[in-house]
Amino acid sequence: MFNIHATLISFHNKGILLTGKSGVGKSDVALRMIMEKGAVLVADDRVDLVCANGNLVGSCPKNIRGLLEVRNVGIGQFKHKAKVKISLCVELCEDKKDLERLPDNEYVDFLGVSVTKLKLYAFDCSILCKIIAKIDGYIRQEV
Repeated sequence: MFNIHATLISFHNKGILLTGKSGVGKSDVALRMIMEKGAVLVADDRVDLVCANGNLVGSCPKNIRGLLEVRNVGIGQFKHKAKVKISLCVELCEDKKDLERLPDNEYVDFLGVSVTKLKLYAFDCSILCKIIAKIDGYIRQEV
């Protein structure tokens, strides 16, 4: 098992791993996906990763299950899922200027498993739509 600083949600039974520096908006994106799009929390702040049958699977450490930091409000208790196969990694950037308009396909490797990666800005008003478009297959792999 490998533990990383990240947030993990499940959307349509597909795991979306949110990564980036502290304060970049991981929990905020998760909160918006949960409240606005019906996603389910798996883990906030710390994610346990394992390779199972060639898939990357994420879960939450026992002591923080169901908890999500809602910055400037408090720690919320949310419906949660025990584990999910990770289908997408979203790396959140601090500045929109760090993003390419039409990026090449990117992947990230965890425990020998390659996962599609997007780089996005957490506070872009269309971020939820971009994530959903990618995970639901509306965005072609090749640009």
